[in-house]
Amino acid sequence: MILKGFREKSIKKKLNSILNLPNSAIENTTVSSVGVLFNGDEVNDFEMFKTLSTDLNLRPNKIKIIAFTENKKEELFSWNVCFNPKDIGWKGKITNIELQTFLETEYDLLISFYSKDVLELKLLTALSKARFKAGIYQTDDRLNDLIINTGIKEFSAFKRELKKYLKVFNKLKNE
Repeated sequence: MILKGFREKSIKKKLNSILNLPNSAIENTTVSSVGVLFNGDEVNDFEMFKTLSTDLNLRPNKIKIIAFTENKKEELFSWNVCFNPKDIGWKGKITNIELQTFLETEYDLLISFYSKDVLELKLLTALSKARFKAGIYQTDDRLNDLIINTGIKEFSAFKRELKKYLKVFNKLKNE
């Protein structure tokens, strides 16, 4: 129990050091690849994220979706890639190669779809090399470039608002 507290403190320190770095300028590129990070404990319907490809005029293979769950049972999410706290070590070190690959991929857009204040999810969002990050309202507004104030159960409203703002920012291909 004490070690868990020390581990969390080391992850928080890593997260704060990443978030306190000066923001890099947001590139003015169109969205051609999307990464989705969501909390599997809050959202059960993985299929709703697959509809993003048609809404954003992307091919389905240009969207990578991963789930994070605090439960240790990954077989609940056998449909796709799922991670848990064991995949993140001391000082925020990623111990899973597949998760590390997701974070190092330079997506044009990262969608962080979670509302609970989970340290590991916040760290994964901060570590992502995505050029533009969007998500639903978080307690820490340093995580995302675009914050859409919808609830976790209001995915259609989130999609509608995301598409609207991506059009405003000229991030969508020929609409």
